[in-house]
Formats: sequence, C-alpha cells, structure tokens
Amino acid sequence: MAESAVDSLIRQLADGRFHSGERLASLLGVSRTAVWKHMQKISRDTGLEIHAVRGKGYRLALPLELLDAERIARHIRSGSSAGPVIEVHPSLPSTSNHLAERLGELSDNTLCFAEHQTAGRGRRGRQWISPYGTNLYFSIYRRFPLGMHELSGLSLAVGAVVAGTLSHYVDGISLKWPNDLLVDGRKLAGILVDVHGIAEGPVDTVTGIGLNLRMPRLSGDEIDQPWIDLESVAGREFSRNELAAELSLAVLEAFETFNGSRLAAWMEAWRRYDNWHGRQVQLVRGERVVSGIHAGVANDGSLRLEVDGRVEHFHSGEVSLREGGNHERV
Repeated sequence: MAESAVDSLIRQLADGRFHSGERLASLLGVSRTAVWKHMQKISRDTGLEIHAVRGKGYRLALPLELLDAERIARHIRSGSSAGPVIEVHPSLPSTSNHLAERLGELSDNTLCFAEHQTAGRGRRGRQWISPYGTNLYFSIYRRFPLGMHELSGLSLAVGAVVAGTLSHYVDGISLKWPNDLLVDGRKLAGILVDVHGIAEGPVDTVTGIGLNLRMPRLSGDEIDQPWIDLESVAGREFSRNELAAELSLAVLEAFETFNGSRLAAWMEAWRRYDNWHGRQVQLVRGERVVSGIHAGVANDGSLRLEVDGRVEHFHSGEVSLREGGNHERV
C-alpha cells in the first residue's frame, strides 16, 4: 500500500528536528500551502504536537521511534526460529478487528501493529486510548486445534507472560482477573482475546495487547480510570521496536506451550502476580454485582469467589476493589 502524504510527513518529522516547508513540499510534490494543511490534519487526527517556526520549518515537539516490521522481525528471529508475518499500519480502527475481518486468509502467528487506533477496544466496550506513535497496540492471530472450553484460560496465560516480561524492567506489577496488568493499582496494560469458531474446535483466536509505554499527558486525560505508563514507572526510555519484539516473542512461545499444557504452565506465575487474593472485592457482571472474598483463580481460569462462606466459580465479569463499602474500579 502506498504511503499517504500525511504518513510520509510524520515519518520525516519523527526525528524531532526542524524540516523546512520548502523541502517537505518538494519531497511530496505539493505546494507549501498543502504541507501546512497536512500539518493541521496531523495535529487534528493524531494529537501529535507540531511546532511551526518561521524560517526553520516544522518539527514534532518530541521525536518518535516509529515501528518497523523488518526491525521487529529481526529482533524476534534473534531470540527464536519463529518467523511470524508482521504488519505495521500507521492507523487502524482496531488491530484486533483488522485481523478478525480476514480470518480465512491469515497465516498462524500473524502480528498486526498500529501506530494509532481510532477505535481501540478495552473490556466491557470501553475505548482503549491509543495516541500516535508512543505506546504499543498489537494483535496476534493464531488457530488452535482445541475446543472453546479449552481456551478459557488463554487470556490469563498471556497476562502471566506479559507480566513476567515487563517485570524484568519494573517492580510491583500485579494481575487483575481476568486480563489487566497494574502497578500501584493503576492500569499499565490490558489483554483482550477474541475467539471465533465452533465449540469443539478448531478455534481462531485474536489476542489484542495494549501497553501504556509513553502516554502523552493530553491523551492520558481522556482515560476514565487510574493509569500509569512503563517509562514513568521504570524511570528510563525503551525502544518501541525492541519491546514490541520481546513481548511478541514471549506470547508466541506461550501459544506453543498452551497447545499442550493449557493454563497449567502459568498458574504459578499468575498466582505470584495476583495481589487481590484474600481481599474483599466486587465482581461486576452486567447489572449484577457479587461481593465476596477473592479466593484465587482455578486451574480452568475461572475466578473463585467466597460468597457467604461458599466458594463459587465465575467465568466472566470485572473485578473491583471494595473499600469501606465504596465501589472502586481499578
């Protein structure tokens, strides 16, 4: 697919240095007025802050490390013999939806990245705020020769793998059932697994991962719950391409293990990162709210909740802390 004028301009500006309007116009084969209009569109559509200075030209307020499919593939190959198909898109409504629309034509382990999402999906229909070129948003397609009931713990396995990978860089990561990663009660990353197929299998899966890596302040103001990003808590910068490859490789390797062991291989890790065990919580299931003691996660991935002295199992819902009788979403 040919690169659009807007995408080409962002790529030119990614280094954070000034670029003259004359040079950019020559590069695109358009007028300087057209360049100015494109800059307005970039600011409006992506939220990127662009400085325009007479006599110097245009530059981004902060440089970007844009994603590069070949660079990601090279890092993955250096750690494994895995050879996934990698797509990098400037902008998509949703990486998961983009894969789900093409299930019949995809190869196993197709990775889809986007610099920006206009309709990224979180849990319970929430939007995943996806500013341009700063965080990571990607989805992975995989067909499993398993029945749907055997895949019930896949999102937990992926959560444990992502938590283990990020724990190399930060302390205090916790997992909130079924698929959120938090630090100090603030969301760092989320995982959403969509399954497509028949009950007895095989099943097509699309696993979406969103990681707050370097969240711009204005974009963070749009998030309706406490959040944190990796660079602020780690106190260092990261290569987006290298981290994208590291996380992708960890999840791809987990898929291989999941085919044989299901969730069992990750239960110890999940329980190690589960800071809610033994605490009073509320489980929100649509209009119904169930209060009880978090009694851990069962081997099939269900939440064990002690309600009125009896342990019940739940396969869906959203866990919230119950502090002093208040309903606190985390």
